[in-house]
Amino acid sequence: MTTRHTEGPVALSGRSVLLREFTLADLDGVRGLVGDDRVTHFLSFTARSEEQSRELLHTIVEEARRRPRTEYYLAVTPQEQVDPTDSDRVVGITRLQRTHPHSGRLVYAIAHAYQGRGYAGDAVRTVLDFAFGQLGLHRVTAAVGPDNRAGLALVERVGFTREGVLRDHVHTNGAWRDSVLYSMLAPEWRAAREA
Repeated sequence: MTTRHTEGPVALSGRSVLLREFTLADLDGVRGLVGDDRVTHFLSFTARSEEQSRELLHTIVEEARRRPRTEYYLAVTPQEQVDPTDSDRVVGITRLQRTHPHSGRLVYAIAHAYQGRGYAGDAVRTVLDFAFGQLGLHRVTAAVGPDNRAGLALVERVGFTREGVLRDHVHTNGAWRDSVLYSMLAPEWRAAREA
């Protein structure tokens, strides 16, 4: 049975990550993502300054209050902290944007220092459970840069289907970049989860 999201705060638990709403106290984590060229190189924008990071965080917090809600920016935090000072530290971001009542677009990123630990895959699976379960979406897309080998491998491993190439899809780092478009349908996700 599918339950619909009641528009309250979102808190999701994966195997190794927790996804939660951002707060204004998360500036360091946001800056560590969107202010790092090693991360933004694979996103649709160039690295942002501290002030731009602060503005983005304010926008994210405000978007979470809109009703009906169309944006779900969620902070990725590790379930098990390696160091007590890491408690509730933002190590990544997921964004599920409703592009239609029955479809959405997924974006995700993990801070450079935390890559390679399985956080991205777990965060994507957790968001897809939310998208196809509580939100009742039918289709979710992800656009990945063709030089982002880890990102391409992740969406394929999770079960997304490659649809094609979006030519000159984003302008970032001073140049136009293609994106490889992938999609996942609700029946495919349910079948993958049952396998």
